[in-house]
Amino acid sequence: MTRTTGQLPFAFQQPASWGGRRQGAGRKRNPKSGVPHRARPLHKPAHPVHATIRAADEVRVLRTAPVFASLTESIGRASSSDFRIVHFSVQRDHIHLIVEARDKVSLSRGMRGLAIRLARAVNRTLHRRGRVWKERYHARELTRPREVRNSFLYVLMNHKKHEASPAWLDARSSAAWFDGWRKDLLFEYALRDLNELAGRPSPVRPARTWLAREGWRHHRLLGVDEAPAPRE
Repeated sequence: MTRTTGQLPFAFQQPASWGGRRQGAGRKRNPKSGVPHRARPLHKPAHPVHATIRAADEVRVLRTAPVFASLTESIGRASSSDFRIVHFSVQRDHIHLIVEARDKVSLSRGMRGLAIRLARAVNRTLHRRGRVWKERYHARELTRPREVRNSFLYVLMNHKKHEASPAWLDARSSAAWFDGWRKDLLFEYALRDLNELAGRPSPVRPARTWLAREGWRHHRLLGVDEAPAPRE
C-alpha cells in the first residue's frame, strides 16, 4: 500500500509475521565478567562457602595500609546471627572469604550488604566516588572436610600466589586469628609477620558448621610452610 502526501511517496510494508524473540535482543553480558548473571543455587546451612569479590581496574590498592584497615573494620561489623565471616584475605585487587549463612536468602543478603559496606569503606578512605567492585561475588559451596581445609589454605595463604617474596603468614588476612595452625618451631618464627595485628580484637567470627569447626581438622592442621594449589 502506498500513501502520497504532497509529492513525497511513503511506502508501508506489512511484515509477514509478528512475535518471537529477536536475535541479539536482551541484556548484553560483559565478556570480561567471570560470574554469569543466573540464579544462585540453594545453600545448605551445614556448608561453609568460599566467596570472592573482585575490584574494578581503577581500585587495585586494597592491600595498602589505610584501605586494609578500613576493610578490616567493616568486615568486623558485617557478621550477624544468620551470616558470619569466618576468615578472609585481602589481595591487591580481590578479597577471599570463608562465610557461613543460615540459608540462600541470608547468604545473598549478607554478601550484598558486605559488598556495599566494603565499597563505602574503600571510597571513603580514598576520597573518591564510583564503582569499586568489578562484578558480583563468586561463591563456591564447600561440602567435604578436605574441601574446607583446601579453602582455608587457599584463602589464608593466597598472598603466596601473588607476591615474589611472600612472608610466612599474611598480615593482610585473618591468619592472626586462625586457631588451626600446626604449632611448631616454624610457626613460632612466623608469628613475627603478624606483629602489627597483635592484641587487636578479631574481626571474624568462630565457625558454627561442623565442617569449618572441626571436620576439616581430620586432614591435618595447616602448616605455615604450605602454599595453595591452583584452583580447579
